[in-house]
Amino acid sequence: MIEVADILRAHGPAYAQTHALLPSQQRVLADVVACRTAACGGQLFECDHCGYTHYAYHSCKNRHCPKCHGQQTERWLERQHPRLLPCPYYLLTFTLPQGLRALAWAHHQAVYGLLLSCAAAALQKLAWDPKYVGGQLAVLAVLHTWTRALLYHPHAHLLVSAGGLSADGQHWVPAKNPAFLLPCFALSKIFRGKCRAGLKRLGLVDQVDPKVWQQKWVVHCQHAGRGEKVLDYLGRYVFRVAISNSRLEAFDQGQVTFRYRDNRTQELKHVRVSAEEFIRRFFQHVLPKGFVKVRTYGLWHAHARHKLEQARTRLPAPQATPTCPVAPQAAPLPLPQRCPRCHAGELRWLACLLPQRTRAP
Repeated sequence: MIEVADILRAHGPAYAQTHALLPSQQRVLADVVACRTAACGGQLFECDHCGYTHYAYHSCKNRHCPKCHGQQTERWLERQHPRLLPCPYYLLTFTLPQGLRALAWAHHQAVYGLLLSCAAAALQKLAWDPKYVGGQLAVLAVLHTWTRALLYHPHAHLLVSAGGLSADGQHWVPAKNPAFLLPCFALSKIFRGKCRAGLKRLGLVDQVDPKVWQQKWVVHCQHAGRGEKVLDYLGRYVFRVAISNSRLEAFDQGQVTFRYRDNRTQELKHVRVSAEEFIRRFFQHVLPKGFVKVRTYGLWHAHARHKLEQARTRLPAPQATPTCPVAPQAAPLPLPQRCPRCHAGELRWLACLLPQRTRAP
């Protein structure tokens, strides 16, 4: 199977010589190329039947690597499950307009954080209005910077409770309209105003075309299920990287072909670009070092745990699904790993393999 690492390994060094890479991009280039190779170290096994030696190399654990984080996603979902409130949810998407994207790329650390905070603030401001909710929401915000075609498109996904805790903490207030959480037109205007005020505080508003503040901004809202179903949304947007290896179809003669499904028509489309252009698109979505792409607001904020518990006690407890009693059984023992060559013997551990490179600082 073709991997992003294959493309970076073949064309990454030349790309780095002709383009000024940010430190975070240099780290991604080094880590993804080294992922699950001898450069990261690993374990050495030997078959007890045919003597075949098998190398199992470690992953790079870089958050932009397409081969990492599968188990991390599962562990994160397990930690988030107890925090979910037994209520319906909505998924809202706040998108920066085209006129702000160059500024976002030039000052991504500041503008990305502003995008998340302004989206949450606009949402909560309108939610305090008793015409819509009249309470404090539970909000989880996740930054995305790409389209399915790997183009630069910074936006934020917000998972939001369909209701909130009243200001006095005594009541759970469900959303007033069952068809929508908040009016998106009004929400987009508040979001636009808060972004303008935020850029003014940062001293960046003069770099924005004034027409940006006159156009309509896009905010989209849709139902996101209830109870357990919302976990799918949480996992889907938290650890996804810009492109997975499974979407790569061809890599030959310096050209890369990958597929994506059009969001509007649901039609499967194919893109063929040069390796240099593919790397440029991929590196556009590398986040600054230390940037937190998943943030919580309102009742899900770390400093509002007491409010979250207040809200939980004021919501009806979820009905338990009846299950048939099952006799307790002992945990199964792990099965031995079969030899990939002879398929008759078992792999026995021999030694740890130290990394064969010095990791980038």
